[in-house]
Amino acid sequence: MAYNLESLVKILEQILHPHHHQHIWILDPDKKPLIESLLEKSRSLRKFFENSSSAVTVDGIRDLESFVGAAAQDAEDILESHLTDQIISTPGGKGFTLSPPNLSELNASLDSAVEEMKKIMSKIRMAKQDQDPKNVVVGISEDVNKLKDWLTNSQATRALKVIPIVGMGGIGKSTLARHLYDDSFIISHFDTRGWSTVSQNYNVHKILLDLLGCLTGKLTDEMLKEQDDQLGLHLHQSLKGRRYLIVLDDIWNIEPWDYIARRYFPDDGNGSRIIVTTRESKVADDTGSGSPHHEMSLLKDDASWELLHQKVFAPQETCAPELEEVGKRIANNCRGLPLAINVIGGLLSQAKRSPESWEQIAKDVSSVVADKEQFSNILSLSYNNLPYHLKPCFLYMGAFPENYEIRASRLVKLWAAEGFLKRVSDKSPEEAAEIYLKALADRNLIFVNRQEPKRNVKSYSLHDLLRDLCVRKAHEEKFLLVKAPDGLPGDTLQLRRILLRVLDILGIKSDQFPEEILQLVNLRYLALSSAETLPSSISRLRILQTLIVQAITSSSWPCAVTPEILDMTQLRHIKFRGTYVWYHDKNKSTRSVVRKNLLSLSTIAISQLSDEFLETVRNLKELGIICDSPCSPERDLTLPRKLQKLKCSSADLSCTDVFLSRLIFPSTLKKLTVSDCIILDGQMSKIGELQNLEVLKLRKNHFDSSMWEPTEGEFSRLRFLLLEDLNLVNWIADDTHFPQLEHLVIRGCSDLEDIPLAIGEIPTLEIIEVHRSSAYAVASALKIQEEQVDYGLQVRFGPSSQ
Repeated sequence: MAYNLESLVKILEQILHPHHHQHIWILDPDKKPLIESLLEKSRSLRKFFENSSSAVTVDGIRDLESFVGAAAQDAEDILESHLTDQIISTPGGKGFTLSPPNLSELNASLDSAVEEMKKIMSKIRMAKQDQDPKNVVVGISEDVNKLKDWLTNSQATRALKVIPIVGMGGIGKSTLARHLYDDSFIISHFDTRGWSTVSQNYNVHKILLDLLGCLTGKLTDEMLKEQDDQLGLHLHQSLKGRRYLIVLDDIWNIEPWDYIARRYFPDDGNGSRIIVTTRESKVADDTGSGSPHHEMSLLKDDASWELLHQKVFAPQETCAPELEEVGKRIANNCRGLPLAINVIGGLLSQAKRSPESWEQIAKDVSSVVADKEQFSNILSLSYNNLPYHLKPCFLYMGAFPENYEIRASRLVKLWAAEGFLKRVSDKSPEEAAEIYLKALADRNLIFVNRQEPKRNVKSYSLHDLLRDLCVRKAHEEKFLLVKAPDGLPGDTLQLRRILLRVLDILGIKSDQFPEEILQLVNLRYLALSSAETLPSSISRLRILQTLIVQAITSSSWPCAVTPEILDMTQLRHIKFRGTYVWYHDKNKSTRSVVRKNLLSLSTIAISQLSDEFLETVRNLKELGIICDSPCSPERDLTLPRKLQKLKCSSADLSCTDVFLSRLIFPSTLKKLTVSDCIILDGQMSKIGELQNLEVLKLRKNHFDSSMWEPTEGEFSRLRFLLLEDLNLVNWIADDTHFPQLEHLVIRGCSDLEDIPLAIGEIPTLEIIEVHRSSAYAVASALKIQEEQVDYGLQVRFGPSSQ
């Protein structure tokens, strides 16, 4: 709980040194020394816990951590509630004298904590060592070979067959299923594949969308609006007549199976297969598989040590002899459960490589395996040994539903808004959050869910046993209330009073802007759906960092925004979905507010994007623009010196043919998306000259000549290329044009005559996907697959592409 100090320090610093736009209070001179004293003690305690969180356990340190955490919470509540009350009760943003109460009592609490800290500091010495563990699969080769035979054996029945994989939580059922699902032989054997994680609290609508997303390559807007029966019909049509593999992962009861599988999975006698993973043998029986279950076994001692060794050491690295004996003891005490071994491996990879350090961990593991909740307690060890600044990051994951795909871009904004992130030298809060995400993944406490294109993690997931740990610890430490855990009476849980910093109500549609929001002056993150213009009074949210507005209608329309929104200098992210920004301000060209904190802005009308405005957003990294006027002048997008991600689209057909020609692209661009535009001859070469461009997505564009022929030297660093719903007929290219390409996706290109065969000779190319495209494109993709069969190139096809 000592991580609460991070938030307390920020509040104290805000009170002492408010930003110029917040300078509406004067601190009572008599209270200033007490505030400064609180800040000094808080910083001192924070530094202590930073350096001691992963130490060998010392008597008293956990008690001190709990005491300091509670004291920090109390101080934060008193200070922030007083500040909030003063701001709300002062009309018109006028100044006031800030005189927080109870400062002497708060100082006394931290005085006793500092004295105890000094005693503990004399007992411990800490050492840290970082290492990057690798995710590996050990001990399932026999399972893989056995199930591959069950899935593909031509001598087996051609009727639809269900293969249940059964075992306890954390034993590796999903890992085995995923290994099979992604196997190159399996991919080539089946016409199409689909995967959905069902979970205990299943959602039929989500399962149907998951499967359709896999089968079609992309969910359409129409599908997202359809009812379950309509989605089920689409699912049935997508599977009919095709040899398919479906994985329904983590089924807890038979109801979702009865609703979906029995109704929508056709049996065409062509060798289709369904894999079901479950903890319940009865569920496996009720699927009517008619075949024996594949029962997962706990790892044997030698396999346990092999897995632990590979989690802790680099591929070519060996374990020192003085560590091997204790390491094997640790592995054996995990009782063969892969999840427990992975998590303990993550802990060992961060610990000092000394016999003393490993012996302490071995002692801790040994002390919990005899407990009836042995695996939960093993996982708790890894949480207890987290550095203090990572603990709130891990606990926050419990706020998401079971088996939820957690988008990295959303998570870093939420963490930054909550205020508990520890500063990292000159990094922004979002950059610090990305570092912390990697640290949790390195410790195997969260898992990479999607990583596309390569090296760029899109989303993470959390094993349900680890989520249980998150929820339990969050309740124990009064950090977060998800729901009362089993067996815990509601009236025994004393939560701190909620001070709202994050408000996400995108799911609530409102015809009017909820005026009550303006009372929440501590908001850092606001996401809402609305049909109304944002009021100028939104500027009362002085410390807002992230603003997301969703249009409640499907058609794009400009959202007139008062100039105050762009003058809120703490805003870091502005995102409008289904609409775009058009702000009415006659004097906008003369406004000179420096918006140094603004990192992302989308989508804004090109008519509103003046050079004067671009000069004020020098640190902007992401920008979305839409052409709303055929008369828009040339726009110099090199003015934001750090721009890396750009999305360009058009809302006015009269300006689509001149839009791209009026943009000056910065050489810093790494990702570019162009949608609903006319691409004239020569404009692709303009894009190809961007030497740092790694990702290019072309969606619903019209090539003026229906042809694209790059020249040598263009797209020299491009790794990912998407061609979607284009009128492209002739594409002339070879391996010299995209020398670093790794992933090519062609979707909805019904006029494309072929895919250049030389594309398959690009040495870095790993995957080609073809969805809803012409038979000629499919034929050339098959030809590429045939020619590159010995080089590991994967070629995948979606529905209506074979």
